This record gives sequence, structure tokens and C-alpha cells, in this order.
Amino acid sequence: MVKSLITCDCLGTQTIDATALSEATGLDVRPPCSALCTTQLERAQAALEGGDAVFCCTQEARVFEELAEGLDRPAPHTLDLRDRAGWSADDTPKLPKMSALIAEAMLPEAQEKTVDVISEGLCLILGPADVALAAADQLKDHLGVTVLIDEPSEVPDTRAFDVVVGKLRRASGSFAAFEVVIDALQQVDPGGRGAFSLTDPRDGAISQCDIILDLRGQTPLFPAPEKRDGYLRADPTHAPGVAAAVMAASHMTGTFEKTLYVQTAPLLCAHSRAEQTGCTNCLDLCPTGAITSAGDHVAIDPMICAGCGACSAACPSGAITYDAPPVDHTMQRVQTLAKAYLAAGGRAPRLLVHDAHGAEMIRLSARHGRGLPADVIPMEMSAIGAFGHAEAVAGLAAGFATVTLLPGPNADLPALDTQIALANAIAGAGKGTLLDTTDPDAMSDALYDQTAPAPIEQPVRPMGTRRQITRQAARALHPDTDQVPLPDGAPYGAVLVDTDACTLCLSCVSLCPSGALGDNSDKPQLRFQEDACLQCGLCANICPEDAITYEPRLDLTDAALSQEVLNEEEPFPCIECGSLFGSKSAIDRITDKLKDHAMFAGDKLRMIQMCDNCRVTAQFHSTDNPFQGGEKPRVRTTEDYLSKRRDH
Repeated sequence: MVKSLITCDCLGTQTIDATALSEATGLDVRPPCSALCTTQLERAQAALEGGDAVFCCTQEARVFEELAEGLDRPAPHTLDLRDRAGWSADDTPKLPKMSALIAEAMLPEAQEKTVDVISEGLCLILGPADVALAAADQLKDHLGVTVLIDEPSEVPDTRAFDVVVGKLRRASGSFAAFEVVIDALQQVDPGGRGAFSLTDPRDGAISQCDIILDLRGQTPLFPAPEKRDGYLRADPTHAPGVAAAVMAASHMTGTFEKTLYVQTAPLLCAHSRAEQTGCTNCLDLCPTGAITSAGDHVAIDPMICAGCGACSAACPSGAITYDAPPVDHTMQRVQTLAKAYLAAGGRAPRLLVHDAHGAEMIRLSARHGRGLPADVIPMEMSAIGAFGHAEAVAGLAAGFATVTLLPGPNADLPALDTQIALANAIAGAGKGTLLDTTDPDAMSDALYDQTAPAPIEQPVRPMGTRRQITRQAARALHPDTDQVPLPDGAPYGAVLVDTDACTLCLSCVSLCPSGALGDNSDKPQLRFQEDACLQCGLCANICPEDAITYEPRLDLTDAALSQEVLNEEEPFPCIECGSLFGSKSAIDRITDKLKDHAMFAGDKLRMIQMCDNCRVTAQFHSTDNPFQGGEKPRVRTTEDYLSKRRDH
């Protein structure tokens, strides 16, 4: 537990009520300093020596870390109250906002899962010979360098690094595990006098490397190249860019930690069944190509995944969940911010979700502009794409009046647009917004000009999966509403069955990945539980009668949690024994389709109307019984054998 909170009013440029903060947060908030990082550094030293403390200044974190190191103490935690709250053109008291930021900072940190990646420094350099060879000469003392050039005449008279001639066909993999395929590969034969000779060309040569330095200035080898670890690109005509890429490559040797961004549950995946494609949300969104189809589910290469989080926000079933930090930790942060703000006397808070780029915009706006309004609470995410409709609706149900996403330059705007649109459809128009700007002043102006609707009167803080939280939050936001219509493609809704076309073949039941569709073992019946439906499209794709359509909606009644009958019939009685089997419509339709078929001429058509036992009996006793063999051969006796001997 934190024992003390060390505050500073930064030369009197912000107001901090330490007593009120202590009462609101339950922490030991010390009276504010004025110049904690300079003339009052002895107070910081005393706080470090006294025990665990949090310094409310992130700008001078380096100073406090160096001080702690000199005292042989662990580096202190820091918290930004000044840029996010204190420095603001809004005259409204900042106590509720500071209380919320402090409460969030006191939450236990989520532990990231990582895996070690070992790079031995094997680097492949691509590009024009003059630029690539110059880069190789700079890197040869740091990495194991191989240069791929196009023309044999450009091979240099040096063995300080390897040079090969050929054409790159393709590249795959990631940092420390790249694989390249080269056609017309020729390697240097260092023996003999004069210019080096080359081996005979060979197509399809495969090699591995740890780093690829691409100086070709052409189409990247990978999608979202800036997110592929170990793949460095630069324009060969831009010397500073080439120098920066060479410098970055020189440091990419040793052991590195790769964050494992997502968790997967293949059994929940609704991607495919029986070679019929259903949900492709994550495949359509992944910018790096880390997600591929693997039969009934998708597979994610953790070494390629860049952690944008879009797949987790769009996954309807929870088969993919963000894990850096986990989804439940994000939900806890949202709910903690709202609860602490309201408990400190604040009203109608607004949530601003941003990434590291947004954090810098907030700092610039606070120092040089208007800063944030007093009711706007910032929450930084490592990957803003992981903040989807479920998190937004949970925030609105927790007491926020609006939820605004401030994406950075590398964010997937279409994916965020989809999630905001879905959140607005569930919670109400205008409650979720996407603030797409890189101008700190424009950001502040938009937030000051925003008119927030009234928040929920009775906040709730639901728990569970993203789907469960969405449903509970929606019920709190719409206490008098039974159904909320949703846009096409939403992961919630009903399955509609044309009972005139449906034959109750139950193909849809066997393929439903979530168990939303079910049958009845006692009679032909199709059942449906709306709460479990993912709207993945598998049942509509597999239905042979095209009898299934969808209605995107969110049913907030208890009926969505129970099974309803979509279609049922009386079972068909066997024409021989009367046993019940199948459905009448299915048997009648099959009989009608096969009545003119040559293989079902005569009495054979009647077999379709028989149960399994009677059908086998009828086949066995038919004249062309498929189970009947030919006449058994007569046993050959000794007499038969001797009768054919000529010497007998």
C-alpha cells in the first residue's frame, strides 16, 4: 500500500488541496511543495527514505530515479496530476478529477506476459549496390552481414562481409526468425586470382536471418512494415533515413522480450465449420497479417502480432482477448475512474481514452494552451484499438456522460469508427465520439465545446465477459426498453427462420459455434437462445433451403437468456413399423426430389419413408439386395481331386 503522496504545485501554477485529497482518497497526501525537483529536493529525499511514496510529477521522473539510485532505494512511482488536471483554463475545482486519477494510479499494475527472442545479429541488406554496400561496411563490425545485389558486376573485392547475387522472391517471419527465398542465387567463390567468380545460379534458395534492412525504396516486403519487428526500411536517396536505419540495426543483437498481446480460445472461435466460412472480423482487421485461417478457428503468430488490439475489440465470441493489459483490468480502470470522481462530489464526468501520442498532446495543450476541461478524465491505453464498444458502454454505465477516443497516427480509424458506431447504437447517439486530430489546441477546443448529455442516474459496474458486461450495461442504460436495434454486422441479434422453407434438417445446429441453435432429442424442433448468438453467418451459409436470415439487435429482456422454438413439426412415422423419425417436410421434400430418379424406381422410393431398421430389412429381402453375395463355391473333395488325375 502507498504510504504517502508527494505533491507539488509547480511554482504555484496549480492548486492542490492536500487535505481534501486525503479525505477523498484515504491516502496520506502531503502538503504541496513548490519546487520539489530543485530547491526542495530534500523533501523528495526524505520521502524516499521514509518508505513507499508516489511523486505527483512525471516530468522530472528522471531526477527522482537518480536520487533513489543514490540512496539505494527502488525508483519511486510517479503520477501526473499537473498536465492532466492542474494546468487547465477551466476554473471548476479539480478535486474530483485528481481523486479519480489518484484512485486509478493505486490499482495494481497488470503484469505483461513476455517471451525471450534471441537475435544473433544475422542481417540481410537489400537495395542498390552503392547504398547497400556502404551500409554493410558500417555494420560489419556489429552484425553478421549479407548483402543481396542484382548484378554480378557489382560484387566488391572484399570479404569483410558476405555478398550474394540474386532476386528476392519472398520473405516471411519476424525478428530473429525471418525466412527468405531467393531465385537465381549466386554465391562468391573466393578462390583464384582476379575478380571473384560466382557459383551457378540456383532458384528457390532458402535462408534465415534475424534482421532485414530494406534500402530498395520499393513496395515493403510485409504489410504494416513499421509494425514488423526486425524489419527496417529507408529511402536509399535519403541519407539521414538510411543512417537512422543502420544505427537501429546495429543495436538489434542479443536477447529481447516480446510481449504476448492476446489470448486465444480456439473452441470459442466462429471462423469456420465444415469448410463453411463464418466470422472473419479479425482476419479483415489485422494490419500485420499475424492472423491466419487454421480450419475451424484462426491462428495468431505472436511474433508478428504488433498488439493493436483491434481483433479483441471486434471478436464477437471472446475467442481473442487482449492481454497487455487484460480486458478485465481495462474495465476496472474505467469503473474506478468513474466511481472515484463521483464519490469526490463530481458530476457528469467525460472519459477521454488516448494512447502515448495523445498523452503528449495533452502535455502540450496543458503547457501552452487551455489544457483539459475539469470534467474530462484522461485514460491512457497502450493500444487504443483494444478499447471497443464493450468498454465504452461499460464506461457510460459506470457514470460517464460521454466516451471520446483520441487516436494516434498509427490507429486503425475504420475499426475505431465501427466500435464507436456500435457503442452509440447500444447506449444512445452522441455518447461515443472519435476525436481525430493531431493538433493539441484543436483537441482542447473540441472538448470545451462538447455538450455532454446527462449521465446515468444509477451507475452500475457489471462484471464478466465483454458480452456479459455489454448486456448488463445496456440494461442499466435502457431500463424501460426491451430491444435495441443495432447496425448490420453487430455481434448481437436474432436468427429468423422461414418456417415454410425450413425442413428441420438441423444442419445449422451442428455447425453453430456458440450453441445458440439447438435441437430437441424427442421431436423435430429448432431452438434458439438469442443471448448466445454471435451473428457469425455460419447457419445462414450452411442452410440448404436459404431459410435463415438475421436481425441485428440487443434483446434486454430475460427471454434472450432462455431457448425459444423457431420451428417444429410432428415427426414422420415409418410406413412399415410406425416408428417416429425425421420430420414430415424433410421426408416429403426428399421423396419429391427423387421420385423420377432411375435409382429409386419401383418400391425403392418407399425406403426413404422407412426408419433405419426397416430400410435395412427391405434392402436385404429385395431381389437386387446389395448385401447379397454370389453363390458360394462348392467345397473340393479328395474324390474331385483324384478324378482329374490322368494316372489314376
